[in-house]
Amino acid sequence: MNAQSLHGHLDALLLAVLEGGAQHGYAIIEVLRARSGGVLDLPTGTIYPALRRLERAGFVSSAWSTVNGRERRTYELTDAGRRALAGQRSSWREFSSTVSRFLDVPQSPSAPA
Repeated sequence: MNAQSLHGHLDALLLAVLEGGAQHGYAIIEVLRARSGGVLDLPTGTIYPALRRLERAGFVSSAWSTVNGRERRTYELTDAGRRALAGQRSSWREFSSTVSRFLDVPQSPSAPA
């Protein structure tokens, strides 16, 4: 699945990953890949700009650290990010429930065209 298919949902996915605790960028990519069964194999060029956007919005904070001699930036969900995630989950449930009414139920042959 490409990043364009996720338009409008990537931020919620990133916030959901960070809900489990602070992660560095590559670990976030790995969690997305693992939890999606390999379907979400997104490039760093998609993930890092989204993380920066979430940070500017105040939903994520970041800090630099050194691990095994390598510097890496770790991202963490803020309280505002938790509230945003709750709102996005609610919106997603409503949206997916509505769309499912059309896509998951076969139409009866007698339904008007």
